[in-house]
Amino acid sequence: MGAKGEETRARLVRATRDLMEAQGYSGTGLNQVLTESGAPRGSLYFHFPGGKDELVGEALTEAGREIGTLIATLTAAMTGTDGAAALVGRLMTALGDRMEQSGYTKGCPLAIVALEVSASNEPLRRACADGYAGWQQSLAELLVDEGYDPARADASAGAVLALVEGSLLLARVQRSRTPLDQGARAAAALLA
Repeated sequence: MGAKGEETRARLVRATRDLMEAQGYSGTGLNQVLTESGAPRGSLYFHFPGGKDELVGEALTEAGREIGTLIATLTAAMTGTDGAAALVGRLMTALGDRMEQSGYTKGCPLAIVALEVSASNEPLRRACADGYAGWQQSLAELLVDEGYDPARADASAGAVLALVEGSLLLARVQRSRTPLDQGARAAAALLA
């Protein structure tokens, strides 16, 4: 596939991500994706012959990688005195900035689809689960580096991930960063 084809494919995935995060799986139609991306209809089925579910799966996978990259970037920027609690605080700040800049239409790029289709669509449930697992693993690895035994690190990373997800949901509903600030403080206390 040439550069133009890759660009068209990327536009389709980006439009799908943006629309799904704001409107959910059911609320996002393929016509909207085509309009938002500016791609011709034939390109959609050329790049995603499996239709909407294949496109959504790719969008979820990309979203998972994006947050994973954010976690890795924040981890790499840590100083010697920073710990996992500082990382979680910075992560919540970055996600809060993203949410606020979107007018509270964006939160977790996986959550809406995960809640909407995880009981009825195994491939999309798996894409969401893989994204969450990657984030949890990144946090657990950081905790192991800080001296946690692997089982405790995994459990603590899971609890922190639940705090992040819950804080994002509440912040979006309340249209306020307060839940993110509270979640960051709770994560710091958990990891103290």
